[in-house]
Amino acid sequence: MATRVVPAPLAQLPNALTILRLLAIPVFVALLLRTDGEGSYALAGLFAAAALTDQVDGYLARRWRVESEFGKFADPLADRLMIDAAVLLLCLDGRLPWIALAIVLARDALLIGGYGLVKDRGYEFSVSALGKASTWVLYAAIVGVIASDEGTEWPLALFWSGVGLAVLAAVFYVLGAVRAVEE
Repeated sequence: MATRVVPAPLAQLPNALTILRLLAIPVFVALLLRTDGEGSYALAGLFAAAALTDQVDGYLARRWRVESEFGKFADPLADRLMIDAAVLLLCLDGRLPWIALAIVLARDALLIGGYGLVKDRGYEFSVSALGKASTWVLYAAIVGVIASDEGTEWPLALFWSGVGLAVLAAVFYVLGAVRAVEE
């Protein structure tokens, strides 16, 4: 691993942002449960801020050369938990269809379970540009769903685009893992 380019206390900032995002999940859940189908700009802002920490923590970790095993595990976990919690609650609220939850959870279970099967066989997982794009489209769509009132169509179109990208990214991850393990 390359030598870090920042002082030790600052080197902890990327992981601290990931932990902050994990801690924001229960707060987000409690607040979203209170919206009852009504749009909330404040809650959409909280979700967007948490999503922004996803971009910032990874950028800082790479730029400062302070990537860690914790960050490699916790960062994608925080992303998945944040998105999965939002999708679940928006389904419960009737603002997203239940099939959305099934697809999002199935994709996440496939990737998490699949990685567990191939990590000891030499496969090194790294997030692709398509995977990052799908996460950002999903974040943006969820912000739109949260900010708008029930029945607003444009965030749903964006959401389904993000789901499609996420499924496509999962296909490429699986194919890459199969090829790497077979070599």
